[in-house]
Amino acid sequence: MKKSPSEEPDERLTVTPPKEWAAGVPAVTHALEYSLQETSVRRAGVTLLTMNQVGGIDCPGCAWADPSPGHRHLNEYCENGAKHINDEATSRRITTDFFRRHTVSELGRRSDLWLNQQGRLTEPMVKRPDSDHYEPISWYDALGLLAEELKALDSPDEAVFYTSGRVSNEAAFLLQLFVRAFGTNNLPDCSNMCHESSGSALHETLGTGKGSVSLEDLHHADLIFLVGQNPGTNHPRQLSALEEAKGNGARIIAVNPLPEAGLLRFKNPQKPHGVVGRGVQIADRFLQIRSGGDLALFQGLNRLLLEAEDSRPGTVLDHDFVRSHTSGFEEFSQHARNIAWEDILTATSLTREEIEAVRDEVLRSKRIIVCWAMGVTQQKHGVPTVREIVNFLMLRGNLGRAGAGTCPVRGHSNVQGDRTMGIWERMPDSFLDALQQEFGFEPPRAHGLDSVNSIRAMREGRIKVFLGVAGNFVRAAPDSAVTEDAMRRCRLTAHISTKLNRSHTVCGRTALILPTLGRTELDVQATGEQFVTVENSMSEVHTSHGRLKPASKLLLSEVAILSRLARRTLDGKADIPWNEFEADYGAIRDRISHVVPGLHDFSRRVARPGGIRLPNPVNEGVFNTSVGKALFTCNAWVMSHAPEGHLLLQSLRSHDQWNTIPYTDNDRYRGIHGSRRVVLVNPQDVSQLGLAEGQRVDLVSVWADDAERRAEDFAVVSYPTTPGCAAAYYPEANVLVPLDSVAETSNQPTAKGIVVRLEPRATRPE
Repeated sequence: MKKSPSEEPDERLTVTPPKEWAAGVPAVTHALEYSLQETSVRRAGVTLLTMNQVGGIDCPGCAWADPSPGHRHLNEYCENGAKHINDEATSRRITTDFFRRHTVSELGRRSDLWLNQQGRLTEPMVKRPDSDHYEPISWYDALGLLAEELKALDSPDEAVFYTSGRVSNEAAFLLQLFVRAFGTNNLPDCSNMCHESSGSALHETLGTGKGSVSLEDLHHADLIFLVGQNPGTNHPRQLSALEEAKGNGARIIAVNPLPEAGLLRFKNPQKPHGVVGRGVQIADRFLQIRSGGDLALFQGLNRLLLEAEDSRPGTVLDHDFVRSHTSGFEEFSQHARNIAWEDILTATSLTREEIEAVRDEVLRSKRIIVCWAMGVTQQKHGVPTVREIVNFLMLRGNLGRAGAGTCPVRGHSNVQGDRTMGIWERMPDSFLDALQQEFGFEPPRAHGLDSVNSIRAMREGRIKVFLGVAGNFVRAAPDSAVTEDAMRRCRLTAHISTKLNRSHTVCGRTALILPTLGRTELDVQATGEQFVTVENSMSEVHTSHGRLKPASKLLLSEVAILSRLARRTLDGKADIPWNEFEADYGAIRDRISHVVPGLHDFSRRVARPGGIRLPNPVNEGVFNTSVGKALFTCNAWVMSHAPEGHLLLQSLRSHDQWNTIPYTDNDRYRGIHGSRRVVLVNPQDVSQLGLAEGQRVDLVSVWADDAERRAEDFAVVSYPTTPGCAAAYYPEANVLVPLDSVAETSNQPTAKGIVVRLEPRATRPE
C-alpha cells in the first residue's frame, strides 16, 4: 500500500543478499513507477523523452557527459536520472495552508524523505523573529527584507552566499558578480565538500583543476581504474561508457572497500543482452582495499614501475614525456623507492601479488585513465592521493594523449560549471581582472570563506546573513549539530529552492524561502522563452530548455531572483545591467564570453548540437604550474588507524537517493529495505566485537577534541566490506564527522575513514 506523503514511512528493516548486477529491466520498472507516482503520464513523457537530448532538459542529477549528437539513445537517461527529473516535476504542491498546519519545530523533526515528498514550493515565505511558523510574503517585500539586512551589515564579509551544482551557468555567473560587487569573496559551494581535494591536487601538479579526458577517450582506453566510486548508484550512465570501452578491448580495475553491483555486472536495458542476457562484466579485477589505502596502493604501483624500468631500461617509463613535460622526477623516484612494502600492504589490506598483478596490467596498456570520486577526495589524505595518481599517470606518459588521463567524476550536474563561472572563494587574479575590465568595479581580492570556514564563522557570530542558492547546506555539511547551531546564530537565513528540505527548518532569527523555477520548467522573460547552460564533468558546455508549465505562477527564475536582489542591494553601486540580464539570458552569456576563456561567442556556439568543449591546457601540453611543467610530488606514506575495538567508517549514498535526499528507505543493490539507519559491518568484525546481526547500536566517533559525536539507533548488518571497515548512509552519518576533521590543503570534510565504536543500546522492556 502506497504511503500518503502526509505520513512518515515505517522503518521495518529487511535484508536480502546484495545484488550481483545493476540496471536491467528492474531499473526501468522502478524508474517508471517512481515517475508515475510523482506526476502524470503526460508530464513524465515530456521529461523522459527530452532528457539529455539536443534542445531538451539536461538531467538535474549527475554530471556525466552525454554521447555526441547522433549517437544518443531515445531514452538517454538512467534510473536515478528519471527519478530525479520527475521528483522535480512532481504534481504535489506546498501551499500557505501547509505552513499554517505545520510549525517549523515540527518540520524539523520530520525525515529528509518526508520533507521532500511534500512537493514543490509555490510562493515566498518568511519566518519572523519569535514565530514558529512560515507565513506568506510578497516577492517585493522578501527581496527588500534580504537587501536591507545585507546593507545593514558592518562589512560585506559578514554574509556568505552558498550554491550547489543545480544552479545554471547564467545564475552562477550573476551570483558571483553580485557578491563581488557587494564586496566579498564569501562564495562557499558544494565542491568544498565533494571534490575540493581533486581541484587542489590537480591545480598544484598540472595547473588546472579539471579532468583531462573526454567520453571518447574513455571509450578507447586500454586500462581504466575506478577508484573510490560507485557508478551503479551515483552516475549510472558511466556504466554505458564502460560497457563500450569493454567492447573495444579495455580492461577495468575497481578499487573500493565495498563490492558494488554495477562494477560486477551491468545489464544495459537499452540493449537486448541487457534485457534477456547476462549483461557485461565491468570490473576485470576488484581490489577490495582498506578504507584510506588508495594512496599506498598507487605508491606501491609507482615503486613497482620504477623497479621494472631498472630491470628493462628504456622500456617501461615514457622518458620523453618525463624529460620534456615534467619536473621533480629524481626526487620523486628516490622517495618512492624508500616506501616500505610492509607499510603499503598494511595500509591497503592487499597482498603484494595482487598489486603486482595490477602492475602487469599497466605494463600491457598504452592508454590508461584513472577515474575517482569521493571515496578518494573525502579522505584526510585525499590531496596526496590525487597527487600520487598524477605521478602514476605521468610515469608512462598517460596525460595529454587520446585514451588517457585524469577523470575526477563529479556528482552534481553543474558543479564544474559553477567554478568556471567564478563560484569559488579563491578565484585567481586573472578572473578578477577580467571582471574589473568588463564591469568597471574593483572586485575584492582577499580570499573568502569556504564551506567549513563559513560554519566556523557562523558559530563564532562573525556571519550575520546566509543565502543558499539551491542545495541543502545543513544536511550536506559535516558535524550536523555544530552546523545547525551555527546556522541558528545568523540574523537572517534565506534559501532559493524548488522543494522543502532540512535547511528550511534550521533558521536564523528571520528566515526566508524563495521558491524558484526548476530546470524542467519553461522560463519566459520579457524577451521571450529562455534557455540556460550547464557544464558536465568533461568540460562540455551545452544548453538546457525547460518544457513544463511552472509549478506556480509565483515562481521566479534564479536569474530573476538574483537580478532583483542585486538591484535592491547595490543601489547602482556598479554599472551592471541587471534589468537587461533578467530580460534576456543571452545578454548574460555575452558578458560571460568576455570574462571566461574558451567561451567566446558563447550564445551562438553553445546553441549548436553538442555545445562547446572547453579547452584543457594539459591536452595541449601546457602546464600552468609554478614551474611551467607538470610536477612530480613526494607524498608521505599515511595510514588511517582505528584502535582495537573500533572501525573505520565511511559514509555513502543508497541507490534510491540523490545527494542529501532519499527517494525511498531502500538500497536495492545492497539488499537493504525499509530503513536507512543501518551500519554495514564485515561479518568477521561483527563476531569480534561481540555484536549480532540486526542488533541496535549507537555509532560514536572518536576525535582529538574528545567531544562525543553520536548517531543513535542503527541496526548492524553483516556485509562483505573490508575487515576493519564499516559504512553508513549520508547524511545520517554526517553528525559523526568533526568540523575540524578536514583534508590537508583542501579543507574538505573527511567523511571517509571516521574512527567509530559501535556501542550496543540498552535493552528496553516491552
